[in-house]
Amino acid sequence: MTTYILRHGQTNYSKRYLVNGDPEKGIHLAEEGRQSLSHAWTTLPLHSVATWLTSEFPQALQTTSLLMGVPSAGLVVDARLNELDYGQFEGGPFLDYAVWLDAHGADERPPDASESQREGIRRMLTGLLSACEHPGPRVLVGHGLMVSVLLWYRERAEGEPMPLFLPEAPYVEPIAIPDDELPVLITTLLDDLDSGMCEKISGAGGTAIFRISEGAAVATVNSVSPSHSLDKKDLPHA
Repeated sequence: MTTYILRHGQTNYSKRYLVNGDPEKGIHLAEEGRQSLSHAWTTLPLHSVATWLTSEFPQALQTTSLLMGVPSAGLVVDARLNELDYGQFEGGPFLDYAVWLDAHGADERPPDASESQREGIRRMLTGLLSACEHPGPRVLVGHGLMVSVLLWYRERAEGEPMPLFLPEAPYVEPIAIPDDELPVLITTLLDDLDSGMCEKISGAGGTAIFRISEGAAVATVNSVSPSHSLDKKDLPHA
């Protein structure tokens, strides 16, 4: 069997480059987000899906509902698949959070947040691993950070640590992972997190500072614009 993992459709928060880690915000798909679902209709085995899994967020639930059409399979809402808790950065520009993250690192919780970036990733991966407990084939609708981690893992070099910032995840483009691969993939990622395998360099006096990776901007939020790229080395001081 196979699990198909995808990011929800675009929202109006996406277009404004705002972070959303609160499912009570009531954010739904933008028109572009609804139209983008047509691509998934042609790439997912919709008529044979046995289980649909989604986070508690309205945009993920709406994406799932529109893809399901007339419900004919089981629906599982799992809070472990929720987006990251951004604490005091909730509803604000992604770059504000990114500057804080670059300064404090992936293991520190933002003010008023219930989890760090790494804790959030671990939670999402645990929810993804539990998908195998449900009948397949399965479709799982989640958020950008989880999909970005999976895309990075598929392309990473052997022994490469997980970077602080990850390539942006596309909307509604399924990643197909067979059942014999999913537990191995998730276990490896969880082991890396538990062992502290994350990208950092030493600053003055031996202080560990996390480095913004070269290339595309991170996608731990609904969207990141090319004009908001984090590959500028002076970004945290801009």
